[in-house]
Amino acid sequence: MVSLQELKDMKLSELVEAAAGWADVSNRAYTSRKRVDSEVVAKLTDTQKGMAAMFATYRLGRLSRNFQYIHTECGLLQASLSGLAQELAAPQRRLLTALGKADHYKFTVHDDGSVSYPAAGEEINGQQPQGDTATGADGFFGRAIKAPIALMNPNPNAAIAQDIADEIASALSAAGDVDAEYAAAVRRLKAEQGLEVTENTWADVSGDAKAVHGAADDVLKDEIPTGKTPAERKAWWDGLTEEQRVAYLAVYPDTVGNLDGIPSVARDEANRAYLPQLMGKLSEQGDEASQTKLAGLQGIQQQLISGPSQPPMFLLGIGDQGNGRAIVAYGNPDTSRNVSAYVPGLGTKLNGEFATGTMKRAFDTASGARELDPSSASIVWLGYDAPQDVDVMSDGDAKRGAPAYNSFMSGLLATNDNADPHVTAIGHSYGSLTVGQATQQPGGIPGADDIILVGSPGVGVDRAEDLGVGKQHVFVGAADNDPVTKLPSKPEAGMILGGAGTGAVAGSPLGPVGVVGGAVAGGLLGWGASDVADPGGDDLYFGKDPASEAFGANRFRTEPGPEVVDVEFPKVWDSKVGAEAHSNYFNPEKDQISSDNIAAIVAGNPGKMIPEARR
Repeated sequence: MVSLQELKDMKLSELVEAAAGWADVSNRAYTSRKRVDSEVVAKLTDTQKGMAAMFATYRLGRLSRNFQYIHTECGLLQASLSGLAQELAAPQRRLLTALGKADHYKFTVHDDGSVSYPAAGEEINGQQPQGDTATGADGFFGRAIKAPIALMNPNPNAAIAQDIADEIASALSAAGDVDAEYAAAVRRLKAEQGLEVTENTWADVSGDAKAVHGAADDVLKDEIPTGKTPAERKAWWDGLTEEQRVAYLAVYPDTVGNLDGIPSVARDEANRAYLPQLMGKLSEQGDEASQTKLAGLQGIQQQLISGPSQPPMFLLGIGDQGNGRAIVAYGNPDTSRNVSAYVPGLGTKLNGEFATGTMKRAFDTASGARELDPSSASIVWLGYDAPQDVDVMSDGDAKRGAPAYNSFMSGLLATNDNADPHVTAIGHSYGSLTVGQATQQPGGIPGADDIILVGSPGVGVDRAEDLGVGKQHVFVGAADNDPVTKLPSKPEAGMILGGAGTGAVAGSPLGPVGVVGGAVAGGLLGWGASDVADPGGDDLYFGKDPASEAFGANRFRTEPGPEVVDVEFPKVWDSKVGAEAHSNYFNPEKDQISSDNIAAIVAGNPGKMIPEARR
């Protein structure tokens, strides 16, 4: 509770000064961490090797985490005190206005907020209406009861005093609510003794941040332009002072780190700050989905702390929504002339394999492109829920992911320093359908000059020119032994499955053997009739085969891939196919031709691409 005297005498400027003090400590910790990471550790790993260097790097890493902890916790304290001062300002103004009004009418205001008023008004039966004391009512219903009573009082002071008392009660109630909310948040901001900042510590920080956000979001987060365009967000960030940026990185790293239009260096800093908090949160939750995402974040963290990479790594987004979110760049997307953003497909989620496999595809692409043009960066964008199983038969995930992908691409344009950067959109597997759907959004994919589709089951359009960049700028990789690039079209699949179902029903009187036999026979009959559904043999499940003559894109050469399976398939799949071929496009160890072709396109040198005849 906040008393009348406390609210009246409260010096909010002292809260503001205290907030500034904590902000200064937070800023110093931020600067110290940056020096440890970018100067000390970077030079150490560049010049020193061996066990002593490894041990020193570990100890410096602990020091960096301690500085990060101080930056975050002191930033949260600064936000709490600043938010408290801002939110108490309005109740204090209302109280002081009410007290000024009481003083004007020569009323007496008591410590409990009640208001005494003197006798006044026309005499009734020879006597002037007596004075009395009005007690305040907070809220609509309390005022609805008391106000009419005061108005019926023959003493005109009664209604005035009641209004003053109500204003005082309302101001004290609002101040009390603010005080209670911020007090609960500030009480959490306590550090354990010792020098070790552990996963449990970061779990506690995650709870601290949640509490402070719950109290301060209304007055602090509203300033972040989440509902604006990426260009407007970039302008907002550029207009902040360094101290303001550091404060936002401390209090809202999750928001800043995932906001399209914020410069890549700032997003990277924000997400590196948010990463241990998110890991701590997931470790506390303990369910299988949380542990899966935690494994993915641990893999990302391991790459971050293993030392500077070449190309340098930028963490542009993380989150625990859905199957997890992660956006990782190799090379700085803001300074590079050539930037590509790759969308992964079926089965991709934030897990251990994402860090060891999916991220490597972006790394390999960036490395190859930089051999042709050092000013190149490549990104893996997991900003949507890729299908995990049977939902791969629907384009729903692609349609939901397309707007988010376009927002990200618009952000790249807003933050890139070059007047006309060369931008390549890459889709692999189901991710190619997501890219295809993104091209069908109003305006297409922002800034896209070229589109690369690899291992595609179709992109939702039947012609390369329908992707909005000109068919000469659409490039397709389809390995001979990649079954995904030879899936039956929807009508064909319907005939095969329909035939199998009809056969199973027909054979059911003969028991289980009849069901199986009927399904096989019916399926083969459906396959035999499928030529009617796809007379040209160039339709896939999500539209025309991007590698086909009819689609009209530039097909580049790939290795055929290993021949793992040696059985007769329906001709729409061909024989001797192996799923491994579907995963090799970016891997220079397994498909040097394809990875070199992708790198050439990304680097803006499609003339170095080795072409392949269309199907």
